[in-house]
Amino acid sequence: MLYIRDLTKNYGSFTAVDHLSLHIPKGDLFGFVGPNGAGKTTTIRIVCGLLKASSGSVQIGSTAAAVGSSEMKRLIGYVPDFFGVYDNLKVREYMDMYGSMYGMYSRDIAKLTDDLLELVNLSDKKEFYVDTLSRGMKQRLCVARALLHNPQLLILDEPSSGLDPRARVEMKELLKNLHSMGKTIVISSHILSELSEMCTSIGIMNRGRLVAAGRIEDIMRQISGGRRIHIRIASEVEPALRMLKEQTDVTVESVREKELIITHRGTEEEVCALIGHIIHNQVILTDFYREAGSLESLFMQLTGGGAS
Repeated sequence: MLYIRDLTKNYGSFTAVDHLSLHIPKGDLFGFVGPNGAGKTTTIRIVCGLLKASSGSVQIGSTAAAVGSSEMKRLIGYVPDFFGVYDNLKVREYMDMYGSMYGMYSRDIAKLTDDLLELVNLSDKKEFYVDTLSRGMKQRLCVARALLHNPQLLILDEPSSGLDPRARVEMKELLKNLHSMGKTIVISSHILSELSEMCTSIGIMNRGRLVAAGRIEDIMRQISGGRRIHIRIASEVEPALRMLKEQTDVTVESVREKELIITHRGTEEEVCALIGHIIHNQVILTDFYREAGSLESLFMQLTGGGAS
């Protein structure tokens, strides 16, 4: 879906984005994180055609049009961190105006406006003036506007910034709903707990470079050397312990009366096969679970700084 190749942005002697290459598959919900000045927003603005790159290329799907061209912009729906709305317009008029910018027919705009306002839970605000809406409602309206021309890629830069807890939950549920409908989404946010709950993959930037990208659990496994798994056993642990010590991808970290804690360096399928092997050999398990990867700890480990 989105292919970024060797992207670089220089401001004089300062490099804001340093030879960044990234592929985001179709249907992914990708989270962009990094400290202040890491290059996230610069990258997003280049992809959206709002900034010109010093070098490198951006491609969406099979489209080879120039970044910033009308053809490329039609493929993108963009929700900026500080969005512009027209306070003297009603919600319906606001949607009409943006639809006309894309050359859409009035009847199509009207139908899509109804559908999109229902999607973002603003159907009852259609005849309200934009300046009477809360910040959370305005943010959801901007998402509806960004979807009006049915873009292949939806990009949101800090969509939860300044929102109260209820509005953040509503925004998160909206994005999860859009993802379940097959929309490809890129979201930049400093609220790491929300990204870890909804994103299928993440990219972590630091000082203009992409230091890690992929599923959170896969990145955690690569950095920590494996998945940490707790295995609780109904009887003696010795039979299971002997089997585990025979596995080349397993390290036994802790042995307790009824519990073993191991690190497994294999794939998900190999972890499942190991558990099945233990059960097949008549060891009765009462529970087993993998420790959840923490995006906060991963972020700190890779960047050594605070989230932004």
